Formats: sequence, C-alpha cells, structure tokens
Amino acid sequence: MRRKLYALFLSVALLVTAGSVVYGQNAAAPTPAVFTVGASQQQEAPQQLRVQAGRSLVINSGETLQRVSVTDPTIATAIIVAPNQVLIHGVLPGTVTLILWDDQNRTRTFNLTVEIDVNTLSQTLSQVFPGENIRVAQSGGSVVLSGNTSSKDIADRAAALAASQAKSVVNLLLQVPGRQAVMLQVRFAEVDRSAVQQLGMNLFSTGALNTTGVISTQRFGAISGGSVGNSAAGPSSSFNLSDLLNLMVFRPDINLGVTIRALEQKSLLQILAEPNVMALDGVQASFLAGGEFPFPVVQGSGGLQSVTIQFKEFGVRLNFTPQIMSDGAIRLKVAPEVSALDFTNALTVSGFLVPALSTRRAQTEVELRDGQSFAIAGLIDNRLTQIGEKIPVLSSIPIIGNFFKSRSTSRSNTELLVMVTPRIVRPVEPSALPSGPEFPKPFLDREKFDGPVGETPAKRGALLPAESSHSEARVAR
Repeated sequence: MRRKLYALFLSVALLVTAGSVVYGQNAAAPTPAVFTVGASQQQEAPQQLRVQAGRSLVINSGETLQRVSVTDPTIATAIIVAPNQVLIHGVLPGTVTLILWDDQNRTRTFNLTVEIDVNTLSQTLSQVFPGENIRVAQSGGSVVLSGNTSSKDIADRAAALAASQAKSVVNLLLQVPGRQAVMLQVRFAEVDRSAVQQLGMNLFSTGALNTTGVISTQRFGAISGGSVGNSAAGPSSSFNLSDLLNLMVFRPDINLGVTIRALEQKSLLQILAEPNVMALDGVQASFLAGGEFPFPVVQGSGGLQSVTIQFKEFGVRLNFTPQIMSDGAIRLKVAPEVSALDFTNALTVSGFLVPALSTRRAQTEVELRDGQSFAIAGLIDNRLTQIGEKIPVLSSIPIIGNFFKSRSTSRSNTELLVMVTPRIVRPVEPSALPSGPEFPKPFLDREKFDGPVGETPAKRGALLPAESSHSEARVAR
C-alpha cells in the first residue's frame, strides 16, 4: 500500500516539473511562421496602373510569369499572352488589385484603376449642350457632373448622356435661372447699277416769220412764260427756260432757238455694312445704320393749314428676336432691310422736294447652331423703263419728224446679299478683356501741363522767386 502511494506521488511531481519547463520555454522564445515573398514586393509599394474602360493594356515583365490574378473580374480581366507579357482589359470603371507570380513563386502587386474617357465625354457634352458650364470628373467607378446649367431639363439630359459611359452618375449640376445673350453678326452687301439714256429737243421762236411760239413734247425742260411786247426798237418777246438741258442754240437773225437733251448717264452704288447686335434670349433688338430725312406734312384744313416736318429713317436696318432652345440651338426671327433715297421718283410738296424711298426688305425665321451662318441671297432687281413722247402729225414726217420726238430709257440692276451668324455670348474674365483702339496721336499729358503739384506753368513760374527768397532766408538764419 505504501509503495502504491509513493509511486503516485512521484508521478505527480514529474508531471508538474515537466509542465513548468515547457511553459517557461514557450513564454521566453516563441517561434514565428515564415512566408517567402518576392524581393520586389518587400522593397517597393504597389505600383499604379491605369487603363480606360473598353481598352486594353500590355505589361512586360523581366521575369517569366507563372500565373496572374485580379480581385474583381467584372472590372478588369488579365491574361498571360506570353511568358513575359500580360494583357489587361478594362471592363467597367473602378479600382482592383492585380497580382503577378513568377516561376520562383515571387509576387508583384499593382493597383489597377479602370478609368472613363472623361475628355471624350466632356467634348460630347459641349457639342450637345453648347453654352452650358458642365464639368466632368471621375470618382471611383462613378462619373461626377459639376457646374451649372440654364434649366433642369438640360441637367437631366446631360446625366442621361453620361450614364451611357458609366454605371453610376453623380449629378451635381446647379440650375442657374438666367437668360443668355445672343450676338448677331450680320453682313449687308448691295450693288446698284443704273444707266440712263435721254434724247429730245424743244423749239421756240421769238419772232420768226412774225410768229412767237414753242414746239415741245414737254418731256425735258419745258419752255413757258412766253410774252410779246413793244419797245422803242420794235416788237419784242421773252420766254422762261427752266432747264437749258445739254445744248442750247439761238439764232437772233432769224429769231429761232432750240434746246437739246442728249444724255447718257451711268451710276454705281455699293453698300457694305457689318453690324453686330446683342440681345437677351427672347428679347427683340434692332439696329440702324443710316440717317433720317425731313418729310413735310400738311396739317389743318381751309385757310388754317400749316406744314410740319417729320423725319423718316433710311439706311441699313436689322430687327431680330433670338430664342435659345433646350438643345442649344438658336431660333431667330430676322427682318433685315436696306433703303436708300430715290430722287428720280421725288415729289414737290408745298415747295419742298421730297425724295422717295427705295427699299429692299426680307423677313424669315430659321434655326441654327452657335457659329453657323445662313445667307439671304437672290434679292436681284432688274428694271427697264422706257418713255417715248411725240407730237402728232409732225412726228410722222420722214426725217424731220425725229425733231418732234423725245425718248428716255432707264435700266437698273440691284443685287442684295444678307449673311447672318448668331453666337451665344459668354462672360469674359477681367484678365481677358480686349485691348482698346490705338490712337494715332497722343492726348494731352496732364503731368507736363499741370506740373507735379497740380499747378499751371505760369503759376509755378510766379511762385519760384518767393520760394527761392524764403529758402535764402532760412539759410541766412
């Protein structure tokens, strides 16, 4: 019995001693697990790789590659196409980790970012929505739209267009309630040619064959006011000539005279105007390059009539109303007009010579993009006016009958071209303001004229002696 108790005690003591030794060894020096990695990964951080969605990239390696791995195949894929080359294809925008193993089981790690082609998307938005301030950026796998637009509809349409390039779109566009301005660049070009031929004559007698009279078609410079009287030298007669025409011949010995109109005239008129007019969206604007001429108007009735003067406009006029559509197009209502004074059809009212107006006018409505142009051409006016007058019976006499005829022929040709270019006006930064015109002569220099203290040269000259005497007194003291 004693032997059994002694053996049990000895066994417990050995177990306690063995446990103390094992616990002490574990607490003093634990042995870590060892994992071998490539030397490049121990020394370098993961490299950055970038590829655009829908495009591929080839990586060349100095070691022989064994396998490759991508954390998310839905964003990018990687395939070993050669022992030292890996083909990477971007699928969707995002960021993944790319790991390469060589034949010695060493690894290299890359942070692969699949990007969106924001430059192409930004250019597309600028073309579809011109004049809108839309900026494009990428954040992870999302497209971020920032800036401001003129309406909510344009912001929604821009987000829908960006959604075709990325699965997620962050729309930060702000709607700015304000109307844009449109500048209209217009060019008027007109050429007016005219040719006139006139032929006629007036015969008058101051006593030939004891006869006083006038033979005229009354077309050119009619002779009027004939009178017959007696003087100390004998009978006399007189006439009033309103126009001596081109040629006048008078024979006092036979008391016979003639006035002849034989005229050819050519005239050329060229007009070129390039007005620039700016107006807000939906507001009508007008432009006039020309002048005003006085037009008499008779007012009143009976013996209480009076003549007042009104002024009529003439020249190059432009009326237009712009309207910017939601897609960036510009709808224009344009009414260009070119008018000139026409003295050939003038009237005489109460002693005033009132010219007529020759007017060319067009009105149309078009829709254009920013910077596009349209032309209103084909405004051609060809006219031929021929007027013939003759005296019956006398004009039918052969050869001599031509002296009793008058003829006037007028030909005119007018061509008008109008070119219109609308542009959406954008604000200019203060640093980008255009320089002013260069003046050929310098203006008055105020510093040279007034002096450094703002005094005229005469006044400064008068003060110089007093200042010098005061300085001398100070020195004497």
